[in-house]
Amino acid sequence: MIRFKWIGTSFILLLLFQACTGKLLKEESAFIVLKTPKIKYADMGFIRNNSYILNIEMYAAGQPLVKIEVNGNNICMSTFECMSKKLFNKKILSEYYPETLLEDIFRSKPIFDKDGYEKSRDGFVQKIKKDNQYDISYKVTSKTRVFRDRINKILIKVREE
Repeated sequence: MIRFKWIGTSFILLLLFQACTGKLLKEESAFIVLKTPKIKYADMGFIRNNSYILNIEMYAAGQPLVKIEVNGNNICMSTFECMSKKLFNKKILSEYYPETLLEDIFRSKPIFDKDGYEKSRDGFVQKIKKDNQYDISYKVTSKTRVFRDRINKILIKVREE
């Protein structure tokens, strides 16, 4: 009877462990540049993500400088209050951007429903322009992501270390 309980308990713990491992965050260290008219950060940091959440932590001289958390509905930034993705874009980036833009960049995904998408040797490039709203070049390679909007004066750059 004791052996059966041990096997049953072990089996349940194994199932719980397997259920949790699908939610583990993938982590990468990177040099991160986040420059908008409202905020300017450039330093080493960590990007942790899974399909549910994205955490971006930036450091200066080894000290935490800014933390950004993106979940299904909101973007929370240590220097600002939590806000909807739409409001975050309006206040920090551009009201013309899709709600998922920030997380798509940090997850190396195409933006704007692949508008202007061209596959490259080790990633892809997108050039997207809409008069008086945005002029975007976005390049993703195996080690870097560079998003630049000339009209809105925004640069987001991630270089894996």
